[in-house]
Amino acid sequence: MTKNLFLNLEFSIIIPVYNRPEELEELLQSILSQKGSSNVEVIIVEDGSVKKSNLLIDKYIDKLNLKYCFKKNTGPGDSRNYGMKRALGNYYILLDSDCLLPENYLSVLSKSLNDNYADAFGGPDSAHPSFSNKQKAINYSMTSFLSTGGLRGAAHEAKNFQLRSFNMGLSKEAFLLTGGFSKQRIGEDIDLNYRLKDKNLLTRYIADAFVYHKRRTSWEDFFKQIRNFGAARPVLNKLHPGSGRITYWFPSLFMLGLIFSLIAFVLNFYAPLMLYMVYFLAIGIDSFIKNKRPEVAVLSIFAVCLQFFAYGTGFFRSVLRLYLLRKSAKDAFPEMFA
Repeated sequence: MTKNLFLNLEFSIIIPVYNRPEELEELLQSILSQKGSSNVEVIIVEDGSVKKSNLLIDKYIDKLNLKYCFKKNTGPGDSRNYGMKRALGNYYILLDSDCLLPENYLSVLSKSLNDNYADAFGGPDSAHPSFSNKQKAINYSMTSFLSTGGLRGAAHEAKNFQLRSFNMGLSKEAFLLTGGFSKQRIGEDIDLNYRLKDKNLLTRYIADAFVYHKRRTSWEDFFKQIRNFGAARPVLNKLHPGSGRITYWFPSLFMLGLIFSLIAFVLNFYAPLMLYMVYFLAIGIDSFIKNKRPEVAVLSIFAVCLQFFAYGTGFFRSVLRLYLLRKSAKDAFPEMFA
Protein backbone atom coordinates (compact mmCIF):
# COMPACT_ATOMS: atom_id res chain seq x y z
CA MET A 1 0.00 0.00 0.00
CA THR A 2 1.35 3.43 -0.91
CA LYS A 3 0.33 6.73 0.65
CA ASN A 4 1.48 10.05 -0.71
CA LEU A 5 2.17 11.84 2.55
CA PHE A 6 4.40 14.47 1.08
CA LEU A 7 2.07 17.00 -0.52
CA ASN A 8 3.11 19.94 1.66
CA LEU A 9 5.96 19.82 4.14
CA GLU A 10 7.72 16.52 3.63
CA PHE A 11 9.52 15.81 6.90
CA SER A 12 9.88 17.28 10.37
CA ILE A 13 13.20 16.31 11.95
CA ILE A 14 12.94 16.18 15.76
CA ILE A 15 16.20 16.36 17.75
CA PRO A 16 16.20 16.33 21.56
CA VAL A 17 19.37 17.89 23.00
CA TYR A 18 20.85 17.80 26.47
CA ASN A 19 24.13 19.71 27.02
CA ARG A 20 25.55 18.78 23.60
CA PRO A 21 25.82 21.85 21.34
CA GLU A 22 29.09 20.64 19.77
CA GLU A 23 27.52 17.40 18.54
CA LEU A 24 24.43 19.21 17.38
CA GLU A 25 26.41 21.47 15.07
CA GLU A 26 27.79 18.49 13.16
CA LEU A 27 24.29 17.07 12.77
CA LEU A 28 22.85 20.38 11.56
CA GLN A 29 25.66 20.71 9.04
CA SER A 30 24.91 17.21 7.71
CA ILE A 31 21.22 18.18 7.35
CA LEU A 32 22.22 21.34 5.53
CA SER A 33 24.33 19.22 3.15
CA GLN A 34 21.44 16.96 2.09
CA LYS A 35 20.95 16.47 -1.64
CA GLY A 36 17.64 16.05 -3.43
CA SER A 37 15.28 16.82 -0.54
CA SER A 38 14.89 20.33 0.87
CA ASN A 39 11.21 20.35 1.93
CA VAL A 40 11.96 19.78 5.61
CA GLU A 41 11.79 21.53 8.97
CA VAL A 42 14.15 20.93 11.89
CA ILE A 43 12.91 21.15 15.48
CA ILE A 44 15.53 21.31 18.23
CA VAL A 45 14.15 20.55 21.69
CA GLU A 46 16.50 21.66 24.46
CA ASP A 47 15.70 19.31 27.33
CA GLY A 48 16.52 21.57 30.28
CA SER A 49 20.19 21.90 29.30
CA VAL A 50 22.61 23.99 31.32
CA LYS A 51 24.94 24.09 28.32
CA LYS A 52 22.50 25.53 25.82
CA SER A 53 22.59 25.54 22.02
CA ASN A 54 21.13 29.01 21.45
CA LEU A 55 24.34 30.52 20.03
CA LEU A 56 24.66 27.61 17.63
CA ILE A 57 21.03 27.99 16.55
CA ASP A 58 21.72 31.61 15.62
CA LYS A 59 24.28 30.39 13.07
CA TYR A 60 21.77 28.15 11.30
CA ILE A 61 18.49 30.01 11.71
CA ASP A 62 18.78 31.55 8.22
CA LYS A 63 20.14 28.40 6.61
CA LEU A 64 17.52 25.86 7.72
CA ASN A 65 13.79 25.90 8.40
CA LEU A 66 14.57 25.76 12.09
CA LYS A 67 12.55 25.86 15.32
CA TYR A 68 14.26 26.02 18.71
CA CYS A 69 12.33 25.03 21.84
CA PHE A 70 13.44 25.04 25.47
CA LYS A 71 11.69 23.03 28.20
CA LYS A 72 12.43 21.61 31.61
CA ASN A 73 14.29 18.31 31.74
CA THR A 74 11.86 15.40 31.37
CA GLY A 75 13.93 12.99 29.27
CA PRO A 76 14.41 12.31 25.55
CA GLY A 77 11.10 10.54 24.90
CA ASP A 78 9.00 13.34 26.32
CA SER A 79 11.17 15.86 24.44
CA ARG A 80 10.47 14.07 21.17
CA ASN A 81 6.74 14.22 21.92
CA TYR A 82 7.12 17.93 22.65
CA GLY A 83 8.72 18.44 19.24
CA MET A 84 6.21 16.30 17.35
CA LYS A 85 3.28 18.25 18.87
CA ARG A 86 4.77 21.39 17.34
CA ALA A 87 5.74 19.88 13.99
CA LEU A 88 4.12 20.87 10.72
CA GLY A 89 5.33 17.94 8.66
CA ASN A 90 3.35 14.83 7.80
CA TYR A 91 6.16 12.48 8.83
CA TYR A 92 8.51 12.86 11.79
CA ILE A 93 12.17 11.80 11.70
CA LEU A 94 13.65 11.24 15.15
CA LEU A 95 17.41 11.56 15.52
CA ASP A 96 19.86 11.67 18.40
CA SER A 97 22.12 14.70 18.56
CA ASP A 98 25.24 12.51 18.24
CA CYS A 99 24.30 11.34 14.73
CA LEU A 100 25.46 12.49 11.30
CA LEU A 101 23.46 12.01 8.10
CA PRO A 102 24.88 10.79 4.79
CA GLU A 103 24.15 13.38 2.10
CA ASN A 104 21.44 11.23 0.48
CA TYR A 105 19.64 10.24 3.69
CA LEU A 106 16.48 12.30 3.13
CA SER A 107 16.17 11.49 -0.57
CA VAL A 108 16.57 7.76 0.13
CA LEU A 109 13.95 7.97 2.85
CA SER A 110 11.50 9.95 0.75
CA LYS A 111 11.68 7.49 -2.15
CA SER A 112 11.47 4.44 0.11
CA LEU A 113 8.40 5.65 1.99
CA ASN A 114 6.60 6.76 -1.17
CA ASP A 115 7.34 3.43 -2.84
CA ASN A 116 6.51 1.29 0.19
CA TYR A 117 4.71 3.20 2.90
CA ALA A 118 5.15 2.42 6.59
CA ASP A 119 3.55 4.04 9.61
CA ALA A 120 6.94 3.93 11.29
CA PHE A 121 10.42 3.00 10.15
CA GLY A 122 13.77 2.19 11.70
CA GLY A 123 17.18 2.48 10.15
CA PRO A 124 20.64 1.14 11.02
CA ASP A 125 23.76 2.98 12.10
CA SER A 126 27.37 2.90 11.02
CA ALA A 127 30.75 4.36 11.95
CA HIS A 128 31.99 7.33 9.96
CA PRO A 129 35.63 7.13 8.75
CA SER A 130 36.42 10.21 10.87
CA PHE A 131 35.35 8.50 14.11
CA SER A 132 38.00 7.64 16.70
CA ASN A 133 39.19 4.05 17.18
CA LYS A 134 37.18 3.88 20.40
CA GLN A 135 34.00 5.08 18.66
CA LYS A 136 34.49 2.53 15.89
CA ALA A 137 34.98 -0.24 18.44
CA ILE A 138 31.83 0.76 20.33
CA ASN A 139 29.93 0.92 17.06
CA TYR A 140 31.17 -2.58 16.21
CA SER A 141 30.04 -3.97 19.57
CA MET A 142 26.57 -2.45 19.14
CA THR A 143 25.99 -3.55 15.54
CA SER A 144 27.89 -6.79 14.93
CA PHE A 145 26.08 -10.10 14.57
CA LEU A 146 28.70 -11.61 16.91
CA SER A 147 27.69 -9.31 19.75
CA THR A 148 24.03 -8.38 19.24
CA GLY A 149 22.85 -11.24 17.03
CA GLY A 150 22.18 -8.76 14.24
CA LEU A 151 19.02 -7.40 15.91
CA ARG A 152 19.50 -4.14 14.00
CA GLY A 153 20.25 -5.84 10.70
CA ALA A 154 18.38 -6.84 7.58
CA ALA A 155 18.18 -10.47 8.68
CA HIS A 156 15.48 -9.40 11.12
CA GLU A 157 13.73 -7.00 8.77
CA ALA A 158 10.45 -8.90 8.67
CA LYS A 159 10.61 -10.37 12.17
CA ASN A 160 12.41 -9.04 15.20
CA PHE A 161 13.69 -5.65 14.17
CA GLN A 162 12.90 -3.01 16.76
CA LEU A 163 12.91 0.68 15.96
CA ARG A 164 15.52 2.65 17.89
CA SER A 165 15.05 6.31 18.63
CA PHE A 166 18.48 7.42 17.39
CA ASN A 167 17.24 6.80 13.82
CA MET A 168 13.55 6.22 13.36
CA GLY A 169 10.49 7.81 11.84
CA LEU A 170 6.85 8.09 12.78
CA SER A 171 3.91 9.28 10.72
CA LYS A 172 1.69 11.99 12.16
CA GLU A 173 -1.18 9.48 12.21
CA ALA A 174 0.87 6.94 14.17
CA PHE A 175 1.88 9.60 16.67
CA LEU A 176 -1.72 10.64 17.24
CA LEU A 177 -2.87 7.02 17.62
CA THR A 178 -0.17 6.00 20.09
CA GLY A 179 0.51 9.28 21.85
CA GLY A 180 4.19 8.89 21.04
CA PHE A 181 6.73 7.97 23.67
CA SER A 182 5.90 7.10 27.26
CA LYS A 183 7.28 8.86 30.33
CA GLN A 184 9.90 6.12 30.68
CA ARG A 185 13.36 7.67 30.19
CA ILE A 186 15.16 4.45 29.18
CA GLY A 187 13.74 1.88 26.78
CA GLU A 188 10.98 4.27 25.69
CA ASP A 189 11.60 3.42 22.03
CA ILE A 190 11.13 -0.32 22.65
CA ASP A 191 7.92 0.43 24.53
CA LEU A 192 6.68 2.40 21.52
CA ASN A 193 7.44 -0.59 19.27
CA TYR A 194 5.01 -2.73 21.23
CA ARG A 195 2.32 -0.06 21.23
CA LEU A 196 2.63 0.46 17.47
CA LYS A 197 2.03 -3.26 17.01
CA ASP A 198 -0.93 -3.16 19.39
CA LYS A 199 -2.48 -0.55 17.07
CA ASN A 200 -1.78 -2.77 14.02
CA LEU A 201 0.42 -0.06 12.53
CA LEU A 202 2.96 -1.06 9.89
CA THR A 203 6.62 -0.75 10.86
CA ARG A 204 9.50 -1.30 8.47
CA TYR A 205 13.27 -1.54 8.51
CA ILE A 206 14.91 0.60 5.80
CA ALA A 207 18.47 -0.65 5.39
CA ASP A 208 19.60 2.24 3.16
CA ALA A 209 18.40 4.91 5.62
CA PHE A 210 21.45 4.68 7.86
CA VAL A 211 23.11 7.29 10.03
CA TYR A 212 26.61 7.67 11.39
CA HIS A 213 26.18 7.29 15.14
CA LYS A 214 28.94 8.52 17.43
CA ARG A 215 27.48 6.93 20.55
CA ARG A 216 29.37 7.39 23.84
CA THR A 217 32.90 8.73 23.67
CA SER A 218 34.13 7.35 27.01
CA TRP A 219 34.15 3.80 28.31
CA GLU A 220 32.49 4.93 31.54
CA ASP A 221 29.59 6.59 29.71
CA PHE A 222 29.23 3.57 27.44
CA PHE A 223 29.09 1.22 30.42
CA LYS A 224 26.45 3.33 32.18
CA GLN A 225 24.30 3.58 29.06
CA ILE A 226 24.33 -0.15 28.37
CA ARG A 227 23.74 -1.02 32.04
CA ASN A 228 20.63 1.18 31.90
CA PHE A 229 19.51 -0.64 28.74
CA GLY A 230 19.88 -3.94 30.59
CA ALA A 231 17.91 -2.65 33.56
CA ALA A 232 15.12 -1.42 31.29
CA ARG A 233 14.52 -4.76 29.57
CA PRO A 234 12.83 -6.60 32.50
CA VAL A 235 10.78 -3.46 33.14
CA LEU A 236 9.55 -3.60 29.53
CA ASN A 237 8.93 -7.35 29.73
CA LYS A 238 6.73 -6.81 32.77
CA LEU A 239 4.93 -3.91 31.13
CA HIS A 240 4.29 -5.98 27.98
CA PRO A 241 3.54 -9.60 29.03
CA GLY A 242 4.79 -12.18 26.57
CA SER A 243 7.60 -9.99 25.26
CA GLY A 244 10.35 -11.75 27.21
CA ARG A 245 12.94 -13.81 25.32
CA ILE A 246 15.59 -16.24 26.54
CA THR A 247 18.16 -14.29 24.52
CA TYR A 248 17.82 -11.36 26.93
CA TRP A 249 19.58 -13.53 29.51
CA PHE A 250 22.63 -14.17 27.30
CA PRO A 251 24.75 -11.20 28.49
CA SER A 252 24.21 -12.21 32.13
CA LEU A 253 25.11 -15.81 31.31
CA PHE A 254 28.16 -14.60 29.36
CA MET A 255 29.30 -12.61 32.38
CA LEU A 256 28.84 -15.49 34.82
CA GLY A 257 30.42 -17.95 32.39
CA LEU A 258 33.52 -15.81 31.96
CA ILE A 259 33.94 -15.48 35.73
CA PHE A 260 33.57 -19.26 36.07
CA SER A 261 36.11 -19.80 33.26
CA LEU A 262 38.70 -17.60 34.96
CA ILE A 263 38.23 -19.47 38.25
CA ALA A 264 38.49 -22.78 36.39
CA PHE A 265 41.68 -21.59 34.70
CA VAL A 266 43.28 -20.89 38.08
CA LEU A 267 42.32 -24.45 39.05
CA ASN A 268 44.09 -25.79 35.91
CA PHE A 269 40.88 -26.47 33.98
CA TYR A 270 41.45 -24.65 30.71
CA ALA A 271 38.67 -25.73 28.35
CA PRO A 272 35.98 -23.12 29.28
CA LEU A 273 38.40 -20.19 28.94
CA MET A 274 39.64 -21.56 25.61
CA LEU A 275 36.09 -21.34 24.25
CA TYR A 276 35.98 -17.68 25.22
CA MET A 277 39.37 -17.14 23.58
CA VAL A 278 38.05 -18.56 20.31
CA TYR A 279 35.06 -16.21 20.53
CA PHE A 280 37.30 -13.20 21.22
CA LEU A 281 39.54 -14.17 18.31
CA ALA A 282 36.51 -14.31 16.02
CA ILE A 283 35.48 -10.82 17.15
CA GLY A 284 38.99 -9.46 16.54
CA ILE A 285 39.19 -10.96 13.05
CA ASP A 286 35.70 -9.80 12.10
CA SER A 287 36.33 -6.28 13.38
CA PHE A 288 39.65 -6.09 11.56
CA ILE A 289 38.01 -7.15 8.30
CA LYS A 290 35.34 -4.47 8.71
CA ASN A 291 37.50 -1.62 10.07
CA LYS A 292 40.91 -2.46 8.56
CA ARG A 293 42.70 -1.38 11.76
CA PRO A 294 44.30 -3.72 14.33
CA GLU A 295 43.78 -1.11 17.08
CA VAL A 296 40.03 -1.14 16.46
CA ALA A 297 40.02 -4.95 16.42
CA VAL A 298 41.60 -5.11 19.88
CA LEU A 299 39.34 -2.38 21.24
CA SER A 300 36.32 -4.19 19.79
CA ILE A 301 37.03 -7.21 21.98
CA PHE A 302 37.13 -4.96 25.03
CA ALA A 303 33.97 -3.10 23.92
CA VAL A 304 32.01 -6.35 23.49
CA CYS A 305 33.10 -7.58 26.94
CA LEU A 306 32.18 -4.24 28.50
CA GLN A 307 28.83 -4.27 26.70
CA PHE A 308 27.96 -7.76 27.95
CA PHE A 309 29.05 -7.02 31.52
CA ALA A 310 27.13 -3.73 31.55
CA TYR A 311 23.93 -5.18 30.08
CA GLY A 312 24.22 -8.36 32.14
CA THR A 313 24.64 -6.58 35.48
CA GLY A 314 21.84 -4.14 34.66
CA PHE A 315 19.49 -6.91 33.58
CA PHE A 316 20.28 -9.15 36.56
CA ARG A 317 19.87 -6.29 39.03
CA SER A 318 16.53 -5.40 37.48
CA VAL A 319 15.26 -8.99 37.67
CA LEU A 320 16.21 -9.17 41.37
CA ARG A 321 14.43 -5.92 42.23
CA LEU A 322 11.31 -6.62 40.19
CA TYR A 323 10.78 -10.35 40.78
CA LEU A 324 12.68 -11.30 43.94
CA LEU A 325 12.10 -8.13 45.96
CA ARG A 326 8.75 -7.57 44.17
CA LYS A 327 9.23 -3.85 43.74
CA SER A 328 7.27 -1.83 41.24
CA ALA A 329 9.24 -0.50 38.28
CA LYS A 330 9.04 3.07 39.58
CA ASP A 331 10.17 2.04 43.07
CA ALA A 332 12.98 -0.12 41.69
CA PHE A 333 14.25 2.50 39.24
CA PRO A 334 12.81 5.95 40.03
CA GLU A 335 15.43 7.59 37.78
CA MET A 336 14.04 5.66 34.80
CA PHE A 337 10.76 7.54 34.82
CA ALA A 338 10.06 11.23 34.22
